[in-house]
This record gives sequence, structure tokens and C-alpha cells, in this order.
Amino acid sequence: MTRRIVLSWSGGKDSALALQELRRSADCEIVCLLTTLTRDFERISMHGVHRELLHRQAAALGLPLEEVWIDAGATNASYEQAMSTALQKLRLQGATHVAFGDLFLADIRAYRERLIDSVGMQPLFPLWGRPTAALAREFVEQGFRARICCLDTRVLDDSFAGAVFDTSFLDRLPEAVDPCGENGEFHSFVSGGPGFESEIPVRPGVLHRKDSFLFCDLLLMSDSEDCKTPVSGAAVRSAAKG
Repeated sequence: MTRRIVLSWSGGKDSALALQELRRSADCEIVCLLTTLTRDFERISMHGVHRELLHRQAAALGLPLEEVWIDAGATNASYEQAMSTALQKLRLQGATHVAFGDLFLADIRAYRERLIDSVGMQPLFPLWGRPTAALAREFVEQGFRARICCLDTRVLDDSFAGAVFDTSFLDRLPEAVDPCGENGEFHSFVSGGPGFESEIPVRPGVLHRKDSFLFCDLLLMSDSEDCKTPVSGAAVRSAAKG
């Protein structure tokens, strides 16, 4: 029996790897991508990526997109209500499973399992238990392209903001930082690679601080710009993004 799957999509590398893994299975049909956005800023929650770039991703992947809107500073209860409403609608349309790109945090997995069970669907974790050091390098070796859109300045310095996620990035990471950022050390935006019909040309823009987090405002490039333009010289200002 075909599993009709909604993929929880942050726009980052773990989401892209989870999608690739699911597409390899003959019994999986991806119904849509499901993304939480912050209403106040029209950006992907936690990642701070523009909604326009999210739409570019969905189009490049050839998949429908379901958006879940929450307010800035939303409580767990309001997030769960918004998510449950979206999932119940998708279940009535025939979706049976919800997949996540989580890797090893058992408490996060248990939380998701409870939420998905409450709406009568089944959770999937296609990357669960994969060694993160190997997985991060596999992402690069397979030809995915991504940039760092958010980082926790308590564990990474500002130079990592907007950086290309490549072997050089991985080699620079402090030993205590998970190579996939599974503990929230950083988040990424995937602009191309396996499964993408076309590249999404982005460049790093202004940096924004919010508490201990530093967001890099990724921008669509013009045809005359080089996608490898570095962050150097980007202004830093305080703003509540993501």
C-alpha cells in the first residue's frame, strides 16, 4: 500500500536529505511540503528565510506547499493548534504519514509522535540514527548546495553566517558542534542539488541579531551577480527575524 506522505520542510539540508530518502522508496508518494512560517515577518520560523525563497524551493522540487502560520513568540499550544488544523485537512485529503528530518534527539521525536498520533496519522523519520558526521559530508558529496541562514552565537562565531555548507565549512566547525547542527547550532537553506529542477540563486545579505541567534538574510541574485559572493562587509543590525 502506498504511503501518502506530508514532509515537514524547513528548507534546510536535513529536509532535503529526508526528501531524497523518501523518493527512493517505491511505496512513498510525497503529497506536499509542510512549512511553518512566522506571520509577522513572512519568513520560515526559526530559519528566518524569506517566504519567496521557500516558494522557489517548492517549485524547483515540483511539489505542492502547505503553509502553517504562527505569530512571533507563539506558544507551544498555539503552534500545535495551527499544525493540527493543517494536518487534519491533509488527512481528509488522503495523507497518511508525516515525515521529519530529525536525526537523534529523542525528546523531539517523542513530541512529534504525540502530535501526529493526535490527528490520526503516522510519523516517519527516514534519517533517524544516521551518523551525523558522515551524513553531513554525504550531503556535500551528492552535490547539494546550501548556505547557513541562522546560527547560535554561543557556539559559533559570526564568520559562519551566510557561509556555504561545504567541506571547508565542516572542517572549520568546533569539535563540540554537531556537523548537522542537530542541537540547534545552525540552520541552512538548500538552493540546489539532487531532486531540484533548477538552482535557486541566492547570496548572503544583511545580518540580523535576535538574542543569541544571528540570521543571514539570504537574497535572490540578479543574473550579473556571482553566487559565491561572500558575506564580507555585511552590516549587522538588531532585528526580530524568524
